[in-house]
Amino acid sequence: MCEFDNGHLDGYLVGMSEYSIATAKDQLPRLIDRMLDGEPVVITRRGRPVARVVPIESATAAPPYKIDLEWLRSVREATKTETSGVTDTVRAMREDYRY
Repeated sequence: MCEFDNGHLDGYLVGMSEYSIATAKDQLPRLIDRMLDGEPVVITRRGRPVARVVPIESATAAPPYKIDLEWLRSVREATKTETSGVTDTVRAMREDYRY
């Protein structure tokens, strides 16, 4: 069932596809395909919108900021201690604290 907004002040867009919960239950794969094709899909209960089917954001999307790897490497190098591992570092910190 496809309903169109007749100018009501409910905030829904013209041409948005609305499907009852029963229809969504029976035809979920089809509705997901429509959503992936760009069609807005809304699920209704008793004629009132209760959910919107939207794609999730891609996990492979670029981060919103650029990481300066050279700066990160320089900070890691600058903070290295004479000790070689975590155990040696903790031991050195304990010994330094005792004196």
